Amino acid sequence: MRSLIGNFGPVSIVDLAAEFLALSRSKRLQVNAEESSDELTDLPKVEEKLGAVPHGLSTDSEVVQRESESISRKTLRNSAEKFEFQAEVSRLMDIIINSLYSNKDIFLRELISNASDALDKIRFLALTDKDVLGEGDAAKLEIQIKLDKENKILSIRDRGVGMTKEDLIKNLGTIAKSGTSAFVEKMQTGGDLNLIGQFGVGFYSVYLVADYVEVVSKHNDDKQYVWESKADGSFAISEDTWNEPLGRGTEIKLHLREEAKEYLEEGKLKDLVKKYSEFINFPIYLWATKEVDVEVPADEEESSEEEDTKTPEEEETEDGEEKKPKTKTVKETTTEWELLNDMKAVWLRNPKEVTEEEYAKFYHSLAKDFGDDKPMSWSHFSAEGDVEFKALLFVPPKAPHDLYESYYNANKSNLKLFVRRVFISDEFDDLLPKYLSFLMGIVDSDTLPLNVSREMLQQHSSLKTIKKKLIRKALDMIRKLAEEDPEEYSNKEKTDEEKSAMEKKKGQYAKFWNEFGKSIKLGIIEDATNRNRLAKLLRFESSKSDGKLVSLDEYISRMKSGQKDIFYLTGSSKEQLEKSPFLEQLTKKNYEVIYFTDPVDEYLMQYLMDYEDKKFQNVSKEGLKLGKDSKLKDLKESFKELTDWWKKALDTEGIDSVKISNRLHNTPCVVVTSKYGWSSNMEKIMQAQTLSDASKQAYMRGKRVLEINPKHPIVKELRDKVAQDSEDVGLKQTARLVYQTALMESGFNLPDPKDFASSIYRSVQKSLDLSPDAAVEEEEEVEEPEVEEKEATKAAEEYPEYEQYDKDEL
Repeated sequence: MRSLIGNFGPVSIVDLAAEFLALSRSKRLQVNAEESSDELTDLPKVEEKLGAVPHGLSTDSEVVQRESESISRKTLRNSAEKFEFQAEVSRLMDIIINSLYSNKDIFLRELISNASDALDKIRFLALTDKDVLGEGDAAKLEIQIKLDKENKILSIRDRGVGMTKEDLIKNLGTIAKSGTSAFVEKMQTGGDLNLIGQFGVGFYSVYLVADYVEVVSKHNDDKQYVWESKADGSFAISEDTWNEPLGRGTEIKLHLREEAKEYLEEGKLKDLVKKYSEFINFPIYLWATKEVDVEVPADEEESSEEEDTKTPEEEETEDGEEKKPKTKTVKETTTEWELLNDMKAVWLRNPKEVTEEEYAKFYHSLAKDFGDDKPMSWSHFSAEGDVEFKALLFVPPKAPHDLYESYYNANKSNLKLFVRRVFISDEFDDLLPKYLSFLMGIVDSDTLPLNVSREMLQQHSSLKTIKKKLIRKALDMIRKLAEEDPEEYSNKEKTDEEKSAMEKKKGQYAKFWNEFGKSIKLGIIEDATNRNRLAKLLRFESSKSDGKLVSLDEYISRMKSGQKDIFYLTGSSKEQLEKSPFLEQLTKKNYEVIYFTDPVDEYLMQYLMDYEDKKFQNVSKEGLKLGKDSKLKDLKESFKELTDWWKKALDTEGIDSVKISNRLHNTPCVVVTSKYGWSSNMEKIMQAQTLSDASKQAYMRGKRVLEINPKHPIVKELRDKVAQDSEDVGLKQTARLVYQTALMESGFNLPDPKDFASSIYRSVQKSLDLSPDAAVEEEEEVEEPEVEEKEATKAAEEYPEYEQYDKDEL
C-alpha cells in the first residue's frame, strides 16, 4: 500500500481497494488463461529432412494438425504479447473493413509489391556482404504464392530482408507512417481506395478479403516471430516455435472471408499477377496443379486382348525381338511451382518494340497507381560514351498529394536506381533536381560501381553526367508535350493523319501545366543553367488570351512594333488584375499584359530578368515607358506647385515623391513602387508569413511614389485650390483621403484603417449637409436589478405556492 502511495501520490482507501481487487482479478484470469492455453513450447519441431517438396515448404503431419486447430479458432494465441494499434492505423483499418469498395483485387498487388521491396533490400545488402543471402534455397530471391483451399488460406512468401520483432511492431501496428493520416483524410473526402499503395500503407488492404492475418517473419539479426491480428483494434506478437523455419524472409497468411473464396482459384491469381505485377523484377511462383500424361503398366486383361487381335505377321516380327512390358498413358494431377511473370524488364528492351499499353502497365506497376489514367508522356532512351545507362522517365497523370509539402526540407525522389540490373535505391535524390522530383522512372547504369556505399556512390564522377543527361531528356519530353498539343502550336502544315493524331492530344499541355506548372517556376528559380529552356515551358493568362494559356514566344510574336519590354502585373486573382488602374493606358493603347496570380510568381520574376533580349517590366513599378510624350515636360511644369505641396502634405506617410503619371486614364492617382523593391502583392505575401519579422522587412519595401493623372478633374481642381490657399486644412485632409484611397486601390494595406474610415465618414457628413459638430444620441442608462433579485423574482413566478414561506424557512 505504501509503495502505491509513494508512486502515485495521495490516493483514497477506496481507490486502493479497487486497485487491489482489479489486480487480483487480472491475476486469476492470467492463471486460467495459461492453464487453458496451448503448450506451444513443448510442441515437436519440424522434421529436419523436408522431403521432396520443392524449395522446402513441406511440414510434418503434426504441424499441419496444430495449424488446422489454430486456424479453426482464428483467435490470438494466449502466450503472445498483445499491443494496441495506433489511432490512425485503427481508423484506416475501420475504413478498409467497412468499405464497400468493389475492387478487392488490389490486396495481392500490394503484398507482391512489398515482397519485391524486401527482396530489393536484401539484394542491396548482399553487394557488400554476400553472407546475408545464405546458401541453397535461402539465396533464391523469389516470391511464392500457395493456396490451402480446405482451410481457406492464401499464403505469400518472400526471401527478402525479413523483419525483427521491433520491425513488426513498428511497421504493422503502433507507429503510423506519415502516409497513414494523409490516406485516411483522402478516403474521408471521397478518395479512391485504389491509391492505397501510394501512401505506404498497402499492407492493410489485406483486410478487404481476410478477417484474420498472420505474418511470419525472420530477419538475420533476430529470431522468427509471428504477428497476428483480427483487425479488432489490437495485434499480438510471439516467438515462432511451431511454423516451419523460414531461414530468412516473410510469409503472410490470409485467412480469407467466406465472400473472398474466389481468391483460392489458381486462374484468378494468375490473372491478377498478369494484370498488376508482371513487371516485378523478381520471379513470382504459384504452387499450381496441372494434368500430365504418365506411362503406367497395362492391366493383364488388356494385354491378353491385344495379343488375341494381333496378325501372324506381327507375331513373327515380335518373335525376333525381345518382348517389352506393356504400358498405357493416363492423366495424372501433379503440383509444381509455376512461373507467372516472365516479362523482360521494359527499360532493357528496344523502345520500338514496346507498345503504348506496355508502357502504361509498367508505369502503373512502378507508381503503384492503378487508376484508369495513363501517364501524360514518357521518354525511353539509352546513353552511350564515357557513361552508359538506360533510362525510362514518366510524367504522371496527376501531381502527388504531397508534392510541395516541405519542398526544401524533404528528400523526395521517384526514380529507382539500378546498377547492372541490381536495384540500389529509390531514395537517391541526386539523379534529378528537386523541381523535377514529380517525374517517375528507372535509371540502370553500367558505369557506376556495385559494391560501394551509398555515400561513395553520391560522390562518383559519373553521377553528374547522368544527372545532366536526365535533365535534358526530361525537359525535351515536357517540351514535346507542348509541341504535340494542337492548342499550343498551329498544325496547318500537318497531314490529315498527323492532325487526327494531334487532336487526341488536345489540351494535354494545359493539363500538365495545371498539375506541375509550379515545378517549372521553381526550376527557373533554382536552375540557372536551364533557365532559358524552362522559360520556354512557362504558361500564363494575359489581357489578350481570352482565358487560354499563352507562352512567352506567343506573347513576343504579338508585341507592338517599337515595344521593348514584356509587360506583366502580379496579384491574387485574374479578376482583380483586370480591374487594376495600372492597366488603363496599356489597355487603351492595345498593349498585352501578362497576369501572374500565383504567389511563387513574385519570386520567379526576381530571377527571370529577360527573355529573348526582352526585359520584363512590372507595370505597377517605376520605369514604365509607353513611347515619347511631347507634352510631359509642360505638364510637369504646370503641376509642379501641386506635386511639391502634396508631397509635403504626406510627409508622415513615407511617400518618396509625387509625379505625373503616364499609365492612368480614368483614375485620379495610383501608388507605385521603386523598380527593385517589393510590389504591393509581394508585401502582402511577406506579411502573411507565419514567422515574418516586420522590422527586417522594412529595408526590402520599395519606395512609394504617388503618380497623379493630370487630365483627371479631381487633380485639376486640387491644383486650382492649392494655388488659391495652400494652407487650407480641409484641402490637406482631402489630399490625404485621395492618397489613402489610391494606396488601397493599388493593392497596399492601409497602415491606419481607423483614420481612413473617419475621413470617409466626415466626407459622408459633408455630402449630407450635416454639421461637423453633430453628436451621437446618448442612450439612457437603466439600472439592472441585482442577479439574486432577478432569480428570486423568476422563482416566485414559477412557484407561487412557495411565496408564503420566508427566506429562512426555505
